[in-house]
Amino acid sequence: MAGLVLCEPTELYNILNQSTKLSRLTEPNYLCLLDARTKREYNESHVITARRVKQNPMGDYLIPESVELECVKYCVVYDGKTSSLDDTDYDDYEEKEEEVRREFLEQFTRHPVRILKGGYESFTACYHFLRTQKIFWMPQELDAFQPYPVEILPAQLYMGDCRQACDQQIQKDLKIKAQVNISEEIATLKTLLHVSVADSPDADLFSFFPTICHFIDAQMALGAVLVFSTLGLSRSSTAVMAFLMHSSHYPLKRAWKYIQKCKTNMRPNRGFVQQLSDWESQIYGSAITDISEPHY
Repeated sequence: MAGLVLCEPTELYNILNQSTKLSRLTEPNYLCLLDARTKREYNESHVITARRVKQNPMGDYLIPESVELECVKYCVVYDGKTSSLDDTDYDDYEEKEEEVRREFLEQFTRHPVRILKGGYESFTACYHFLRTQKIFWMPQELDAFQPYPVEILPAQLYMGDCRQACDQQIQKDLKIKAQVNISEEIATLKTLLHVSVADSPDADLFSFFPTICHFIDAQMALGAVLVFSTLGLSRSSTAVMAFLMHSSHYPLKRAWKYIQKCKTNMRPNRGFVQQLSDWESQIYGSAITDISEPHY
């Protein structure tokens, strides 16, 4: 029994938008997203790929038969507007959610069951473009799903790839006002800072860290910023980590874990890892993070 944890809206957003070559929503055991609201509310609209939790004739809530919770990486449940795990003043939505939680806790899960903080109301207030009336998703439809950039700082900073940077609908939905292009390509709608650097261990990105950090700081005061590179894995993640180390005073280890939670397959090349270590030394006076550890 893995227990319950609250899931912030930005965490569910990032879970929905993970990708390798295709969206990770195509993987059968990646995400089980369950809607605990009424049938009427679910039919009106719900979060993409969510399934409604149904009741049997006895009034008990049932897990969909096709779901094997012990195999699922992420299991997320939402009602209308749950705000905490220990609320005692439940309205109808929250009483229903509490019953669903108990059902889940009776089953074995390898990972904690996530309860969406703020429920459907909070999530769709932030990400209206991820709601739908669609109930059944064919495999080819999931294959065609185009993920959004991951969210680093809610409504302020995003990290993605070149395709996402060139997608006008994504720019509109996320209210992107400025872009930082960390690649050799010129393929964007509104780049205000272009750092032309190859994804090579010998490339120098360190020299641009101050410029990138100051640009993001200034632009976030005006609106959301998208940092992107060709694939959104190496150069963009290096730049965003450098920014967090600068603006939030994170040591490299903490910045790494933070970005990895947002984008699970982010992977700066070895040369960029060394440059991030050098950046840490410049900020703190000496290196704090041991980059010889295997996961760096």
